[in-house]
Amino acid sequence: MIDTIKQHLIPLDEQPDIKDSLKCAAVLLPLVFNRQDDLWEVILTRRAEHLKHHPGQISFPGGGYEDKDDSLSETATRETYEEIGIPDNKIQLIGRLPQQQTVSQYNVTPYVGIVDSDYKLTIDRNEVEEVFTAPLTFVTDQTNQEKVTETINGHQYSFYVIRYKHYNIWGATARILVNFTRRISR
Repeated sequence: MIDTIKQHLIPLDEQPDIKDSLKCAAVLLPLVFNRQDDLWEVILTRRAEHLKHHPGQISFPGGGYEDKDDSLSETATRETYEEIGIPDNKIQLIGRLPQQQTVSQYNVTPYVGIVDSDYKLTIDRNEVEEVFTAPLTFVTDQTNQEKVTETINGHQYSFYVIRYKHYNIWGATARILVNFTRRISR
């Protein structure tokens, strides 16, 4: 399965642009094999409620590019370690998805990585309220990727929502999962 996914990702040696016009960020779409249930899962976080941007929203670990980062892939793994304590030696990056712009004016590069199943979490409560997993088959099932339209401040917006248990995955996280699904379904 992972070899099939990898075939549809952008290779790691194809570095994304670090554009000056938007702030750059990177996230990790972390996949982990659940041996007990014999299935692949995606690790997701719920952002801390006190954060200024996107409080309480479901997200992937990640954040802004820093000058000390050698690449955006390093940004993704560094932020994963800072937010949920999974070190880069427990992550095998297998490729990336195209960059996408967010409403908060970031150019985000999603990296896909396999996390060792013996990972241990250390949650930074300043950034993350909760960490949970969702079955990969669920979040990549197009029937679970609902497109909704809402009016916010007099403007209509369309976006995807993936409802898993009591979580509503939407915004950039849902868009990344939808794009990931489209790529691996080719």
